[in-house]
Amino acid sequence: MGDILIVDDERDIRELISDILKDEGYTTRMAGGSDECMAEIAKELPALMILDIWLKDSQMDGIDILKATKRDHPGVPIIIISGHGNVEIAVAAIKQGAYDFIEKPFNIDQLTVVIGRAMETSRLRRENSELKRRDGTVSEMIGSSSAFKSLKVNLDKVTKSNGRVMLTGPAGSGKEVAARYIHAHSNRADAPFITVSSATVEPDRMEEVLFGRESTERGVEPGLLEQADGGILFFDEVADMPLGTQSKILRVLVDQSFARVGGSEKIKVDMRVISSTNRDLAQEIKLGRFRQELFHRLAVVPIAVPSLDERREDIPELADYFITAFNKTQGLPLRQLSDEAIALLQTMLWPGNVRQLKNVIERVLILGADKGDIAASELPGMEPTPEEDGRVVLSGSLATLPLREARELFEREYLLTQINRFGGNISRTATFVGMERSALHRKLKSLNVVTSNKLGNRVAHIEDIEV
Repeated sequence: MGDILIVDDERDIRELISDILKDEGYTTRMAGGSDECMAEIAKELPALMILDIWLKDSQMDGIDILKATKRDHPGVPIIIISGHGNVEIAVAAIKQGAYDFIEKPFNIDQLTVVIGRAMETSRLRRENSELKRRDGTVSEMIGSSSAFKSLKVNLDKVTKSNGRVMLTGPAGSGKEVAARYIHAHSNRADAPFITVSSATVEPDRMEEVLFGRESTERGVEPGLLEQADGGILFFDEVADMPLGTQSKILRVLVDQSFARVGGSEKIKVDMRVISSTNRDLAQEIKLGRFRQELFHRLAVVPIAVPSLDERREDIPELADYFITAFNKTQGLPLRQLSDEAIALLQTMLWPGNVRQLKNVIERVLILGADKGDIAASELPGMEPTPEEDGRVVLSGSLATLPLREARELFEREYLLTQINRFGGNISRTATFVGMERSALHRKLKSLNVVTSNKLGNRVAHIEDIEV
């Protein structure tokens, strides 16, 4: 159930507490003085500490140990016990971060209840912290493509309002980065940004995590909604939320209040809600998996986050940013991409979007050389093999076509890729492929390739031909 460190200068007391806790299913360690206590903490951090204030023949008393432990390990709950307790000592201990204060001689039932409550609170805090940390490092908005600029313009428009924003886009495209950008530039920037993903919480615990809970045995345990008070609550992939929870969240959005699990008191909250999804919520509503009323409450301002395929111009800039970031955070080599590597990255398929690009860069820096430019051959799937050196390997479908059809198919796909690589810019594409602009236009027309605006960016695609 948990490792508890018992610190008391009276051997009988610490052994008594240890025996009680072992009967409750806990594992325990014991220390009779400050030196022994600090050595046990250094050896392995306990899940909880029971600490006597007065420690004979020790360099540090309980308050000193409490201060040092809370400074270095703030997440460890500490219960203070003392036979000389008074209000002043209790207040001082609580101010220094103690979870609770119990006076000797203590009631066994009281002690076990307080310990159980402290352990559960610590667990919830760790779980909530993990939810908030999920991809939670503040990331910069990186890019200069038309699609990216259009996204940033839309984000800037909503930063100062209090409207609810629904961010849509494929997985890995940077929806949480966009949400954090809104938070950082809003009037709530100094308030909390709380992230919750339904995919990481068991459905039967969702309400407890969101609303918190209260009981006579465990007291009050705030949930994520209370933690977001005054700030922003970000529902990542909101389509994963259980239907039962959806109806309760809808009520919270209407009333701006809720009751904790097991409680009756209405808790008022002032928070802005931002949500994201990579699913078609209209289809989810038709299938009965998402409440239409909740969708209308959440999607007051819908903003589409483009996929990496729609902003290929940004790939070199994003890759350079990741290389610099990995150098600072992990000490990985600070290398540059060769022109061939950049060209390959811009023409690869990216089903995992920006997150996949980040992973590819990290892999190359870990497995590659310590210095020198990153070559195209270092990228995943591009390792050279002797028998294929200097050859282009045909896919099975291409190899079965006559030359004329195969050439036309290759030209179409090649030019589609190059145009999208350069953000729909025909002049830059013509320069790269070595054609006159007018000749390229004629070639595109013969291949039924056209460009159109999508999310502020020019995107090439095959024109639909009416039969």
